[in-house]
Amino acid sequence: MDTPPLMTPAIPGLVWAYRFDAPTRSCIRLPLETTSSQLAVEDGFLWLHLSLADSRVPAFLENLPGVTPPALAALTTRDTHAAIILDEQLIYGTLIDFQKEFDSETRDIGWLHFFVSDRLIITTRLQPLRSIDRLKSQMEKNAARYKRPIDVFETLVAEFQRTLISLVMELTEELNLIEDFVYDNAPRDERRKLAPVRRTVVRLHRHLRTVLTLMRRAAASDEDDMPDGFDDAAARLIGRLEAVDHDVYALQERARLLHEEIDSKLSSETNRHLYILSLMTAFLLPPSLVTGFFGMNTDGLPFAHLEHGTLFAFGAIGLSVAAAWWLLRRVGIL
Repeated sequence: MDTPPLMTPAIPGLVWAYRFDAPTRSCIRLPLETTSSQLAVEDGFLWLHLSLADSRVPAFLENLPGVTPPALAALTTRDTHAAIILDEQLIYGTLIDFQKEFDSETRDIGWLHFFVSDRLIITTRLQPLRSIDRLKSQMEKNAARYKRPIDVFETLVAEFQRTLISLVMELTEELNLIEDFVYDNAPRDERRKLAPVRRTVVRLHRHLRTVLTLMRRAAASDEDDMPDGFDDAAARLIGRLEAVDHDVYALQERARLLHEEIDSKLSSETNRHLYILSLMTAFLLPPSLVTGFFGMNTDGLPFAHLEHGTLFAFGAIGLSVAAAWWLLRRVGIL
């Protein structure tokens, strides 16, 4: 009886895999049942996108040729901070992205880990991300533009920049609506609506500045560590990120000024209410003194035995109000 051959297991956690063919300038999507033995490329490169939800992914990457231990750590880390590292013409690290639901896009921060060599690009993530899905759509539409793995990396960062632009436009519309209410004649407290917008803008600016700083530092690395074409790609990406950073900073300043305007209007409204209450207190204090005086249960009170004593007491109240009004006019309060 013949022993059946051992089946090579499929790649664990595989979300998708593409083989780019250099002569034909085309890409082929590999089936999810692809095994590691079918990943060899002679002329072109591979893109593997893996989900870290599968616990077998680290073991698979550890046995993948070309993936160094530092790169393996970068691809499988659960750290939530960005990093771009160049080492012996390899690029690996973590980029910031935004999570994507099945039927909607969110503003929750996500993390994309990547590894780029001359024949391979690997991306890993824990949750579905917006920019990586857009990159896949762009690649399927025009695969001829991706000659090297560095081209895929450049487009990935460019898609992150486009995602930021779309978020800036969404936040701008929200600020426009809040601004219309703030500068309306009717006073309204819009701080509850403005707070999440400001929080999102601050997070965008912080993460964008981090990626921009990392990209500048990577562009200043030694030429021996730089892959072919990274210098030009980094220059283009820095220009893109600086442009959107200017927009995010302007949005942050606008949100801050809008918050100050809301505080100023609320402060003015509070001062107006206090002014009205102060006037009411000033007018009611003298009558209160008069009624308190005539309310004492003591002998010898004025007007106590007169037939129209109550009318005289009301007259004293009216005189006290008139005296208060005259005094306030005299000192310039009214």
